[in-house]
Amino acid sequence: MNRRHFVGRAATGLSALAVPASGWAAASPPDAAPAPARPTNDRAYWLATLLRVAEPVLSNAAAGRLKAAMPVEAAAGQQEGRRAVTHLEALGRTLTGLAPWLELKDPPADEAARQQRAAEQARQALAHAVNPQDADFLNFTRGGQPVVDAAFLAHALLRAPSQLWEKLPAATQTQLVQALQSTRVIKPVYSNWLLFSAIIEAALLKFTGSGDLMRMDYAIREHQTWYKGDGVYGDGPDFHWDYYNSYVIQPMLLDVVGTLVAANKERPELLETLRTRARRYAAVQERLVAPDGSFAAFGRSLAYRCGAFQHLAQCTLQGLLPEGLPAGQVRSALTAVIRRTLEAPGTFDGQGWLQIGLCGHQPGIGETYISTGSLYLCTAAFLPLGLPATHAFWASPAQDWTARRIWSGQDVHTDHAL
Repeated sequence: MNRRHFVGRAATGLSALAVPASGWAAASPPDAAPAPARPTNDRAYWLATLLRVAEPVLSNAAAGRLKAAMPVEAAAGQQEGRRAVTHLEALGRTLTGLAPWLELKDPPADEAARQQRAAEQARQALAHAVNPQDADFLNFTRGGQPVVDAAFLAHALLRAPSQLWEKLPAATQTQLVQALQSTRVIKPVYSNWLLFSAIIEAALLKFTGSGDLMRMDYAIREHQTWYKGDGVYGDGPDFHWDYYNSYVIQPMLLDVVGTLVAANKERPELLETLRTRARRYAAVQERLVAPDGSFAAFGRSLAYRCGAFQHLAQCTLQGLLPEGLPAGQVRSALTAVIRRTLEAPGTFDGQGWLQIGLCGHQPGIGETYISTGSLYLCTAAFLPLGLPATHAFWASPAQDWTARRIWSGQDVHTDHAL
């Protein structure tokens, strides 16, 4: 067999690995929620998958039944403690990934009705969540965890200001502000948690004109001292081998500083520095995607699944992909990750709720702070749905991503540190 034929056969084999869903779907247990029919293009697949994930949270939260309906899976001995916080987790994290698509103006005709329905459900859910007299009023103050998920909710507001703020009734806006402000009783851990308080204040600044500048400035300054080089920050003073630069640090840092710059309360030069680092980390993230859509399973919070690639998704959404990284290549890489992490048997229970795991149902992967609501950070991989269908990210032909090109024998350019 000559080399050309070998490479061709290798690429064909890798293609089958990169799209493993057909075999997994056939192996799904009989009580699992039915998978949607496989769409014919990537955008349709992304949207069908995102709405499949979000539907149980949105429909029940909109009806004021999130607490009553959502199961609470957690590590042994942690279920009762997590029950007090997991519902805000589910709502805040679902909306943070869904928000850019909700905010998209002039969506494709086949998306418009679904977008309108999801946006209405999101606003109804918020009305229940922040009304102290409502049975589904969520916990914003008890324990430390609520500051985390109020932050993801605040990030959602920043990503969809029209749909998730401006269209809310005035009474709900007032209650939402009060709920966010109430998290100030929580002292964040000296780590990436500083950004949770900061992004809550950034949302308050944007929507009320008044946010705590000290909370924002402290988080920004500390993260500048924690920068380790080559596009990566420490989680606190120490570096951690995990995906927190993508789960939290870089997306929130960029949007806190971006909000301050827009309000003329921070230097644009700082934002450009952060964006330069973000481009480098986006290049690194794209190279982390293996030929079959898997990625190295190290560090904490692997149960967030494809949410580990929020940073690459946000850089795509914000036009921050580095030079030499084509949009079609990034789309192909992210599609492979989404398929690999959300199509394995056991990902969903019989009612459609996510279960703990990275590739299927793997309860042992969940730390003591992981519960059912935590898992919805996977929606953060879907941020590019906020781009029009005509954008190069969606319109460009599919391309092999870096690892797939390398391991099928194709030529690639060298990689360099920042």
